[in-house]
Amino acid sequence: MMPVIPFDTDKVVVNNNQIQKLILGDEDAFKKIYDQYAQKVYRLAFHYLKGKDWSEEIVQETFIKLWLNRESLDTEGDIWSYLSLISKRLSLNLIREISRSTSLTDKLISNIEEVYNATEENIYANDLEQITEKLINQLPRQQQLIYKLSRVDGLSHKEIADQLSISPNTVKNHMVQALKTIKANLNFSYLISIIIVLFSK
Repeated sequence: MMPVIPFDTDKVVVNNNQIQKLILGDEDAFKKIYDQYAQKVYRLAFHYLKGKDWSEEIVQETFIKLWLNRESLDTEGDIWSYLSLISKRLSLNLIREISRSTSLTDKLISNIEEVYNATEENIYANDLEQITEKLINQLPRQQQLIYKLSRVDGLSHKEIADQLSISPNTVKNHMVQALKTIKANLNFSYLISIIIVLFSK
């Protein structure tokens, strides 16, 4: 079982000998590695999530994984590269979960808005438009055509039906499915785009 370690910001030098001890289950070696890297993991998670509670959750999960998978570590490897990879994956997995909840998505976007100024938020708005266009272009050809005739050209369902020689009901069904597909993918894609922008800074 992983030991419960308090959050400690003291600087500790981690060497290969401590990694070897960690592999063997030495809790003191684990604590030294935690003390050395917990703040860095937190900052990396916060860079993605912009939330204290979420970032602390990532820290705990990252070190739980380190402890549980310690026997697979390379004694000559870079422990920070290993920890940063885990924390990035956990952060993106959490964003995936967040994107499935309207309230949590709103909370994440609100957190981002508190950190970044209006100019940068305009960049995100442009990104959103580009993402939506990309999602439209990935729709099946008939759905894509009907969506653009409706939303871009402003045609009614009847006008689209007449132009394509199909029934208005078929037009409606295609639009419903297109909107459903776009909505299902938009939140997560937008959040990932934001994260990419943030991480590139």
